[in-house]
Amino acid sequence: MSTAALELREGDIRDLDRVDRVMAQAFDPRWGEAWTRNQMIGILAVPGVWLTIAELGGRTAGFALTRGVLDEAELLLLAVVPEMRRGGVGAALLRSVIADCASRGIASLHLEVRDGNDAIKLYRNSGFSKVGERRDYYRGADGHNYSALTLRRATR
Repeated sequence: MSTAALELREGDIRDLDRVDRVMAQAFDPRWGEAWTRNQMIGILAVPGVWLTIAELGGRTAGFALTRGVLDEAELLLLAVVPEMRRGGVGAALLRSVIADCASRGIASLHLEVRDGNDAIKLYRNSGFSKVGERRDYYRGADGHNYSALTLRRATR
């Protein structure tokens, strides 16, 4: 898949149907990582929060949700529909978030990811390093506990 035609744009509350569809496809229910519509509505109303939408071929391919406070930001969610994974959509979203952070004067970007999540490779390849771990933070539907890894990278 080529991401040459990938379009990234700022999203808002009018994009929630698209975001809901991506989350339904991208987040495995075993982990409970998808947010509810009310959670999305609530966070989008918070100052310093922005939504980035990725579209490819007229279809929503993914999104990123970020919150910035002073000179730090947190990548709250990043999702790509499964059939478009490993094709550059997630990397493009991540580059866009990093660039947005830099343009907003944000010095560092943080995120939390479940240990074992395939996205860890993307984050590490994008310059993120592990700065912390919450052991047994996530409980999967299989009854097993999984650690949450805290990652960070400078944005400028």
